[in-house]
Amino acid sequence: MAKRIQYSIEFPIRCSPSILYEFLSTTTGLGEWFAEKVTQKENKFSFHWKGNAEVAEMIAAEENEYVVFRWDWMEEEEYFEFRIEKSPVTNETILTISDFAEKKDIPDQEQLWETQIHDLKHRVGS
Repeated sequence: MAKRIQYSIEFPIRCSPSILYEFLSTTTGLGEWFAEKVTQKENKFSFHWKGNAEVAEMIAAEENEYVVFRWDWMEEEEYFEFRIEKSPVTNETILTISDFAEKKDIPDQEQLWETQIHDLKHRVGS
C-alpha cells in the first residue's frame, strides 16, 4: 500500500462555532449531514451509509474548537480532524478538515469532503 499523506481543506461556514461544534461532535449532528445514521458507545461512533457501517473513535475534542476521529482501519498516526476557527479579518467561522489519503486519491477525497460540507452548510443554513 502506498504511503498515505495528510492534506487539509478549508470551508467558510456561516454559523457560530458552538452550533458548528454540535454538528461535528454529536450523533444527532453528524447524522444530519455526515452519515444516514450515527450511533455512539463511549468514544466509538458507528457511521451507517446504505447498509455499510464504519466505526471511528473520537480521540480528542475541545468544545467549539476541534474534534478528532480515527477510523478503526487507520494507522495509529492517522486521523481526520474538524477544526473550527474564527477569521480575525472577516469574523467568519472557518472549518478546516485534515485527513489522510494516498497522493493519487486526494482530489477524489477532497471532492467527497466538498459534497459532505455542502450538506452541512445546508443543514446549518449557511
